[in-house]
Amino acid sequence: MKLCYCDETGTGEEPYAVLLGVVVDASRMHVTKDDWAEFLAQLSEMVGQEFQELHTRNFYSGSGIWKNLSGQQRSDAIDLFIDWFAERKHHVVFSAVDKAAHKAMQDNGKIPEEIDTVWKAMGFHVALAVQKNFQAEAKNKGNTIFVFDEEVKEETRFQKLLLSPPAWSDSYYGKQKKQKRFCQLVDAPYFADSKNVGLLQVADFLAYFVRRHIEISEEAIPAKYKGEAEKVAGWFEKIRARSIPYQSMYPKKQRCDTANLFWSLAPQCIRDAL
Repeated sequence: MKLCYCDETGTGEEPYAVLLGVVVDASRMHVTKDDWAEFLAQLSEMVGQEFQELHTRNFYSGSGIWKNLSGQQRSDAIDLFIDWFAERKHHVVFSAVDKAAHKAMQDNGKIPEEIDTVWKAMGFHVALAVQKNFQAEAKNKGNTIFVFDEEVKEETRFQKLLLSPPAWSDSYYGKQKKQKRFCQLVDAPYFADSKNVGLLQVADFLAYFVRRHIEISEEAIPAKYKGEAEKVAGWFEKIRARSIPYQSMYPKKQRCDTANLFWSLAPQCIRDAL
């Protein structure tokens, strides 16, 4: 059985949003949890202050408790963790949305009411990608429990969406006649406080750099220091290398209408990332 820990970034005023899931095998997740806790402990020692949750935006910008760490120290810490994660056997799955495209398509009646918010569109896309990728695994090894960061406004309707998915989503994963919809979903998705769930913080950490790569690549928010574009692109490539097959998230060919919907919402650099 697998667990998919999901967190989002960019749902404020930013032009792009990303929801990323860290997919871990239940039998091996404790090692990742312990290593993340050790990583946070090391950062606590560096700043001389304990903290419950790593807010990646503040860490990357060097604000708040991170103001006394140099840019190089923060960059080295990011390298350390992403390199460690890249060596693990876990996977990531992500959905990226151009928020202007979502609004334009919604205004033109091209967004189904079930995914009428950016968050629900990303969450549903990630769930569909996980279903498509793991449904062929034997002996229920692909069965997945989803854990999302708390999203009070979306929780109830999103739970209902995954438990009773619309027929228009069947084509995304080639549902067979006798196959139960979302057959890999073990239970209703859970929502938790990321302060208490380290793997949600891992998802937030990785999602931030996917979004930052998009912002720079799409020339929406310029690089903030010399060499940032190259540095962030390198981090993105390491994260992308651990993603489930792109064919499950953003198939380039033979897309059904549902897959084409999420393709249309994606920034160009994500479409081109294969």
